[in-house]
Amino acid sequence: MNIKTDQTLDAKGLACPMPIVKAKKAIKELASGQVIKIEATDKGSTADMKAWADKTGNQYLGTTEDHDVLSHYIRKSSDEDTQEKQHPNVVGNESIESLDENAVILDVRESAEYAFGHIPGAISIPLSDLDERMGEIDDTKNIYVVCRTGNRSDMAAQKLAAKGFDHVYNVVPGMSEWSGETKKSN
Repeated sequence: MNIKTDQTLDAKGLACPMPIVKAKKAIKELASGQVIKIEATDKGSTADMKAWADKTGNQYLGTTEDHDVLSHYIRKSSDEDTQEKQHPNVVGNESIESLDENAVILDVRESAEYAFGHIPGAISIPLSDLDERMGEIDDTKNIYVVCRTGNRSDMAAQKLAAKGFDHVYNVVPGMSEWSGETKKSN
């Protein structure tokens, strides 16, 4: 899995609670929405990291293992759950459960979020890359933009509409309440 992160924290060789203590300090240095990779060898750190992320409001994305090193991915929380949505074309998750070939699902979450679970067939273009990669999107199709809660997708939908994309829909509440099939990236 090739996952883009904003910071890597080495917590290898440390036992509980030290990986959490170091992660707590390191995540303070990140901006909202950035992703940290925490490398640890303590097998109990997987449950610890997930519980800590949930408790602090940060988003636990997942864990990979390579040669006894666990890599935990956590996205720093933001205020996206409370921001006002402004794009006029808003649809619910149920609207994208069965789309035809005239539709594109555009996932604007960070690559780490996408890697750990996305809607099959969704195109990944993180919001931060959208301006440069807009040309990859077929503007003749209906574009359903999804993120975790509907805020980044709202911003993306507004950008697309401003650039002349006619049929853009913000999917709310997004992946935070998606109950359909998901796929992980390899």
